[in-house]
Amino acid sequence: MISKNTLSFVRSLHQKKYRIEHQLFLVEGEKMVEELLRSDFNIHSLYANEKWDAGKLSPKNKRLLTPVTDKVLEQLSALKTANQVIAVVYMAETKFNDELKQKYYLALDHISDPGNMGTILRIADWFGMDEIFYSKESVERYNPKVVQATMGSLFRIKAYEVDLKEMLELNKQKFQLPVIGTVLNGKNIFEQKLPSSGILMIGNESRGINPQLQKYFTLPVSIPLFNTNFQSAESLNAAVATGIVCAEVRRQGK
Repeated sequence: MISKNTLSFVRSLHQKKYRIEHQLFLVEGEKMVEELLRSDFNIHSLYANEKWDAGKLSPKNKRLLTPVTDKVLEQLSALKTANQVIAVVYMAETKFNDELKQKYYLALDHISDPGNMGTILRIADWFGMDEIFYSKESVERYNPKVVQATMGSLFRIKAYEVDLKEMLELNKQKFQLPVIGTVLNGKNIFEQKLPSSGILMIGNESRGINPQLQKYFTLPVSIPLFNTNFQSAESLNAAVATGIVCAEVRRQGK
């Protein structure tokens, strides 16, 4: 059984202000919870129907499980279609420690679409870029739609919400990592010799990277348009652009 207070509490985590207040977020679905159980994230509570296999739980986590009906899962879920299991999970402590290493980072400026943010985290995981900076204007990484779109990569990526201008200024003054910015009028990325480490910047889906941040670019790059009959005013999707840029970095052995 689940009390009305508990039901109300879990549902409150659909909203960012309560996620931040309680430092908790939701993970939904069998595959996502399997990824969660393999991670270092700590679980606050679990809610599952009788179809879900609880045999994979440790004795500690079994004590956190409350059996519920499908109807209750629908009430708890932040998704259109409820799954067999929902976990309430403690947020990881990922505060930027003002230190940059000689490797590649992603920096995301004002990524507003949850699907894009989640997919970008998944792409970063695929290409081994395990630390990401995102602006305070971006959708937060614990948004339920972001969590779902990461397909488990959320549990392997360190993502820091920062003031990007402050981070880039710190880099300029102290670390001098090259900053590679994706802009429409940049140099063809496929014709550039990329540095061995750096910060890859991806901008907002419609407005691109804030002009105030572009002054920190070491190398502005673009993904060339090969279709001469292309008529759309839209640029490449932010997540697609991230995948192409990350692939080119790794293709060059960086």
